[in-house]
Formats: sequence, structure tokens, C-alpha cells
Amino acid sequence: MQRGTTLEVQGGVAVITLRNPPVNSLHPEVLSSLFNHARQAQADPHVRAIVVTGADGRFCAGFDINQFQQSSGGGGIDNRINDAFCDLIESGPKPTVAAVSGMALGGGCELALACNARVCTPGTSFGLPELQLGIIPGFGGTQRLPRAVGLQKAVEMMLTSKPIKDGAAKKLGLVDEVVPPGQLLAAAKSFALDMAAGKRARVQTLYRTDKLEPLGEALAVLQFARSQAAKQARNLTHPLLCLDAIQYGVEHGGRAGLQKEGECFAGAAALDTHKALVHIFFAQRSTKKIKGVTDAGLRPRPIKRVAVLGGGLMGSGIATACVLVGIEVLLKEVNQKFLEAGLGRIQSNLASRVKKGRMSEQAAQAAMARVKGALDYSDFGSVDMVIEAAIEDVRLKQEIFADLERACRKDAILSTNTSTINIELVGAKTSCPDRIVGAHFFSPAHVMPLLEIVRTDRTSKQVILDTLEFSGKIKKTPVLVGNCTGFAVNRVFFPYTQAACMLVDMGMDPYRIDAAIAGFGMPMGPFRLSDLVGADVGLHVGKNILESFPERSYPARIIQLLVENKRLGEKTGSGFYKYDARRRASPNPELAPLVEQSRKGSGLMKEGAPAPKLSTQDIVEFVFFPVVNEGCRVIDEGIVDKAADLDVAMVMGMGFPAYRGGLIFWADLVGADHICKRLDGWAQQFRGTPLEGFFKPCSYLQACARSGTKLSAGKPSASRL
Repeated sequence: MQRGTTLEVQGGVAVITLRNPPVNSLHPEVLSSLFNHARQAQADPHVRAIVVTGADGRFCAGFDINQFQQSSGGGGIDNRINDAFCDLIESGPKPTVAAVSGMALGGGCELALACNARVCTPGTSFGLPELQLGIIPGFGGTQRLPRAVGLQKAVEMMLTSKPIKDGAAKKLGLVDEVVPPGQLLAAAKSFALDMAAGKRARVQTLYRTDKLEPLGEALAVLQFARSQAAKQARNLTHPLLCLDAIQYGVEHGGRAGLQKEGECFAGAAALDTHKALVHIFFAQRSTKKIKGVTDAGLRPRPIKRVAVLGGGLMGSGIATACVLVGIEVLLKEVNQKFLEAGLGRIQSNLASRVKKGRMSEQAAQAAMARVKGALDYSDFGSVDMVIEAAIEDVRLKQEIFADLERACRKDAILSTNTSTINIELVGAKTSCPDRIVGAHFFSPAHVMPLLEIVRTDRTSKQVILDTLEFSGKIKKTPVLVGNCTGFAVNRVFFPYTQAACMLVDMGMDPYRIDAAIAGFGMPMGPFRLSDLVGADVGLHVGKNILESFPERSYPARIIQLLVENKRLGEKTGSGFYKYDARRRASPNPELAPLVEQSRKGSGLMKEGAPAPKLSTQDIVEFVFFPVVNEGCRVIDEGIVDKAADLDVAMVMGMGFPAYRGGLIFWADLVGADHICKRLDGWAQQFRGTPLEGFFKPCSYLQACARSGTKLSAGKPSASRL
């Protein structure tokens, strides 16, 4: 079906219907058709009023985001569209009503705001989420929303990108009537004819002032919003541009505000932030598309019942993620005490959601009823998938998988949540390597959005497809990766903590390093992260990395010293930081002797020598450029299907700032040549020592630097996947 709009005159009302399945997004062709039909209706003497609605029970989810990939400068949006909204929709000779069902988001909400009234159905969402893509509302939203609902609420809706439902919209005055779905069109037409007859006031929102706070109060609201944006959206310019457009309209009027909005929109669209967020948006949606798997003509099998082995923090989190979406769980433990503890953790996870208002008590009870405890394998013949989450012990896992092969159906998926052990080694004592796959969750498993799916050379396409489908059902973003130590996320990020520890051994203050990395946009610095994960866990993972990549690893002595002194981080109340009863962190005065001991052992800092003079940018590059180098190796070896998958994994698994586009996207903005030169400089600084290999640029990075090719281009040859 061709996208566009249709026009039908019904009893003196021109009904213009948006048609662009599945969500009637505003493709340029749809906008052009809308304006042509609006122009036609405004000129038709048989038409007294206009109703704008959407096909198939959905009004409009906003501007067609695909245009941001295909066009530069914000998808081709400019002030001509705003002029048409004003002249044809809001202020034309005949009144307009938006008949809204399902959603009016982004440009769809702005279209509804341009109409003289809005009628909606129960459950409809309204919102302006444009800041999530690094831009600002561009169809008049910065001007009309404050005039419709008040400045404070409008600023909140735009800066948080959170939509509101019909009830709140009606209370705020964004919606005039809420009617049952079957009455929507009739109610909208009646409302429109009443306006045409003068029985109801025709409201042109752009020129309203009754909902705006007095100027002094309005400026105070905007100033507070700026201070909050500076704190909560570090390094971001586009929220401030949004506030600039809003403020200009408050001070100079709505029509002048539209011109300012156009300028600010263009400014935001030109930023790297917009390009980065659009990249991540599409990259997240492409991780499920795997050549040779999702295009192989196979159908995913439903996963209705899952067995989870191990009820610890990870196992209970995985079980929670399953029961939340209606999947039955068989939780197995080695004894009754451990089983009860595991069930208790699931109960606690659900109770936490109830307390935060994310689910009802009744829904939590229904979810908990989907869990059944087990101390043996007698019920395992009923499960579609097993997720093993036992301790990281190769022999134990091999025994478990041998038992699983005997206990489960011949078509059941056998997966392991190991974060470090070779998947083929885990299944070495089975005769069904085609059914074995890695399902690497990140802690806490019911909260973190990423699932690393690890395939071996013998994992079947059907098992991969089923696991991809399962990830979507439990609301995780999957990234398919090859089988190697650390897989993608842990392997690529191993130089992160090692480089930070190296800086400490060279004389740098660990708290300054953490501040620099947090300032870059990470949720926390490497040392605060170490405390959160636990120094003992970090040491265990680090040993696997050292064994697999000894030629380019730095043994972090400070981590080992923390473990030896039982200062494991949050769980012991002391690590790099000290923690109070509410787990609030502050610098740990007891850390200094351990730092001194680590420095002496490393030999990187001569006694009495000053710490290296590094800027904040130097610290960021010292920590992250080795990470980029390892990411290049992962691309070169075909561990990931495409570079964009690695970007998604870094954002969702390690908290790399999405507004930088992921690790490789950011590296391309920095430039392979600059990264290569800096790494080479550090390698020369440590020439002849084991640290030379830590920094030496890999062949893929060097080749991209020489040729000017983007790191995200990948290798011409097929990946190992």
C-alpha cells in the first residue's frame, strides 16, 4: 500500500486519514499528502470542518526515523513544515480536530497540538521523546506543548521523553474529550462541526498564554531545568537547545518561537550526539538480524518452560526475568537451604518491583506462582530450555551438562551463563554440541538489558534462532558473539580496569581517574565499578584474561592486594572506597598503604618521582584507547557479526554512553589515525617491557589508520559467525 493520506468528506467534515503502516509515521510523502489534502479541504465549499486521524487504530508515532539515516541535517526537517502546520492545520479558514487513538508521539503529538481540539480513546499515549535521538521537537512542540499543559509539565515531558496517558492528558488540558474507540470519529466530527458553528471555542494553541506561568516564574522554571539538565545530562547540548527554543517563545511569542525552534533543531541535528543516538537506535534493532540464521527459512520454536540451575544472584535474576513475561521456571539447587534462598531472592526481586510501582501485588503473586523448586532432574523432561548458572568451575559444569543430556528432551536447548569458560569445554562430555549455546546475562539479570548469545562452531542455527527469540520475549537485546575468552563484552573491556590500575601504579590518584571516566559519561569510574562487582570477582575474571592474553595484559596488583586484605568493595564495606550503612561511597583513607605497596611492586614509579602530568583527556584516552584496540581485534577475528553489534554490547553491557554511539562509533569520530599514534607512543614508552604489547596497535587498527577506513567498516571477509 502506498504511504500517504486519504481524504473523505462525511456530512460536511473532511476526514483526513494518515496511512503508513504500522504506526503511521510521518514520512515526507505522508506530510506532503497531508498538506495537499488539508489545502484541498480548506478550499472546498462543501467542507465546514476537518478531522485528522490515523488508520488501523493508531494515530501517529512521529516522524519517520529512517529519514535521519538517509538525510543529513535532521532528516530534511525545516521551517516550511511548521509554516504548513500553522497555515493549513491550526489557523486555516476551517477548524480542525485530531481524532487520536493508540499513540500521538513526537511529530504525531505535534500534529495533534496544531489541531484546534483533540479527542482520544482510553489508553492513548501522548509525548515528545525527540531528545532520545539527540534532537528537539521540530514541528512546533517546544511552543505549543507549554501553552497546552503549562510550562513546568511541558519541560518535564520534553526533557525526560516520558509520555503521558489519556487520563493525565485530559486533566492537563492536552485532550478535550476521551471517548470509546467506536465513538472516536463521530465525537471528533461533532466537535469539529460545533466549532465551525461557533458553539465551541476554536483554540489556536500557538497563541495561547493562559496556561503559561508569569514571566518571572517561567524564567525560574527554565533556569532550574537548565541546572538539572547540566547535572543529569552531562556533555549534552541538545537539552539546552530545547530549553533555548522554549524560552525564546515564552519571551517573544509562539510564532517567533517557531523560528527559534527551527534554528535550535538544526543546531541539534548537526551535533555528533544526534548521529550517535540514531546509530544506536538502529543498531539495537539490527542485532536480531543474523546472516545465515534469521534468513535461513527457519521458524523459532516457543520457549514456554525454562529450567534454571543455581539460585544465586544471577540464577534468581534470570528466573525473575522469565516469570515476569509468563515463562514457567523450574529452579534447581543442590540442597533445600540453597533452594529456599534462591526462591527468596526471586520473591524479593518481585517485591522490589511492587514497591517501586512497576507491578501490582496480584501480578507479583502470579509471577511467583510460575516458579517451581527442584532438587533433582526428575522434571527436566518438560523444559524447552535450560540455563545453567552454577559457579565458574569447569569440571562441575561438565558434570551438569552430562546430566542434562540424559534428563532433558532431545530438542531442549542447553545453555550456560558462564562469563569466562570456553563453551565447547563446558559441553565436552556430551554428544549433543549442536544444542549447546552460551546465554551470558549481565547482573542483575532481571534488570540489565543485554544478553550475549555465544555460539560455537557446532551450535545449530535452530538453537541460535530460538535463543534470539527467547531474548526478545524476556525483553533483552541480544548480541550474537563467537566463542572466545571473555566473549565480546568482558574481553573488549579487560584493558579498561588494567589501564586504570596502571595509571595508579604510575602515581595517579585513583579518585581523579574515576572522576575523569565518569565525566566522560560512564555510569561510574573503573574503581567504583570494581567495588560494585567485587574485587574477588574481578581477580577471578582477570586470571582467565591473563592466561588467554598474557602478551597484552597488565596484572593489576592493587586488585590482588584488596582481595588479600579482604577489602572486596561494597559487600565488605571497604575497597577502593569505604561504604556506610546505605552503601554511599566516600574515599577510603585505608587505601593509601595498598596503593603504595602496589606501586613498589610494579616498578613503574621511581621513589620520590612526581605523578605523570596528564590532563583529563589524557586519562580518558589512556584508559579507552586500549579498549578500542581490543575491540578492533574482536571485529578482525569475526567474534561479532558486525561492528554495530559491538557498539550495542558496550552501551548495554558496560554502560558506555549511548550519546557517544558506542565504542567503535566513538572511535571513528576520534579517528583511527589519532588512536593509533597515541597507542604507538605509549608502546614506544614501554618498549622492551611486557607493557609494550598492552598498547601496540593491532593490525586492523593500523590498516584503518593508514587507509583512512572507518573502524566500523569491518572486514570484507565473512565473520566467524
